[in-house]
This record gives sequence, C-alpha cells and structure tokens, in this order.
Amino acid sequence: MNGFSAARDTFARLGPTNGLLYLVACALATASRGRCGLFKYHFVAQPVPRERLVGLPRASSVRFRTVSSDDAVVPRFPRPPAVIAARFADGATCLVAEKDGELAAFIWLKLESYDEDEVRCRYVLAPDVAWDFDAWIAPRFRMGRMFVQLWDAANELLRAHGRRWSASRISAFNSVSLASHARFGTVRLMSAVFVVLGPFQLSLLSRPPYLHCSVRNGQPTLAFHAPAPP
Repeated sequence: MNGFSAARDTFARLGPTNGLLYLVACALATASRGRCGLFKYHFVAQPVPRERLVGLPRASSVRFRTVSSDDAVVPRFPRPPAVIAARFADGATCLVAEKDGELAAFIWLKLESYDEDEVRCRYVLAPDVAWDFDAWIAPRFRMGRMFVQLWDAANELLRAHGRRWSASRISAFNSVSLASHARFGTVRLMSAVFVVLGPFQLSLLSRPPYLHCSVRNGQPTLAFHAPAPP
C-alpha cells in the first residue's frame, strides 16, 4: 500500500479529525525517535452487570485466577518486565486466563487511583468505580469467546469489591478497541489530547481543568465517577 492509499485508509477508518491527528502523531514520533508524541484518548465507563455475559460451559479447560508478581506465568507476559513490576508495585490486580496451561489472556484492574503509563496523568476513582487497562488476548484465542469470558471473570471480581462501573481510556486511533467496548454498553465520559515534547507536556481536556501544562513530573488529575442516569 503506497503512502496515499494508506492515508486514505486512515481517514476512512478514523474520520478526518482523528485521521489527521494520527498522521501527525506518527510523524512526530518518527522524527523525534520516540521522545515526542501526540495521544488522543476517549475515556469511557462500562457497567458491571449483575449477571454473567455468557453462560458457563458444562466443561471448560479455561482457568481464571489473580496472580502475584512471583507467579510462574508472569515472565510469559508480552510486556517489558519493568512495566509489569511497576504495576504490581502500584497495587494493580492482574487477572489471568489459562487454557490447558497456556497463557490465553489477562487484564489489569485498579480500585482507587491509576497513574497513566503513556503520558503524565493521574486518574482518581469514586468508591463504586474501578479502572481497567491492558486487556490482552493471545492471538489464537481472539476469534473465540475468550474476550467475553475474560470480562465475565473481571466483572465477578469487581462485583466482589462493590464496583458498579469500570472506567478506562481507549486510544481514539484504535477503532477496533472502541467497537469492542461499545458492545458492553460503554458510556463516553470525556476526551483528551496530550502533546509530549520531551519533558514538556500539554494536556487538552474536554472537562475541567480543560488545559494543563507541565514540565517533567507535573501532571493533571482527573476524577472519575459513575455516569449520571440517562
């Protein structure tokens, strides 16, 4: 696919505004060798249902469990070890799915606050809201029911902690993830654009504080509550 065809496909998939931002983000990251970037997020919340999304099979070799940092499955995660170690140190909960001993999926959850790992931003959660991030499905399980089964297991864990909603951020450039979450009845909470130029960060937010500039360790704080009833 040539450059023109790729750009046309990007605009068709993301729309004119997000398509343009995506191309700028790619150019900025390439030109700066990763030292600068542009990120656009949609923040959404999905309800934690009282019942399972799918019925339990009569017999299943899929096992769901929470793991600690020293669990034997952790080194198999397709993530840098330093990132995984930081998540456990921050108190995140990791829920893993295994099928016949093979790592099939995982998802990470936080219950009080979460520090974003792509940009500088802290998310503070209301008592009935959790934060979910980095839901991963092994390639050979992506065409089956694993995604829904993983969320069933995550929802069971969230119900046990009294959470009625689970919030997350999704890249505005990831149309597949946006569509997948929409199937679970997500509610759009806000959007944000982050421009990172070395140690400088500009945050453009769709709700207060709307604009935030910081250098090095500074960061905006966003509070997330359960969506208001329609």
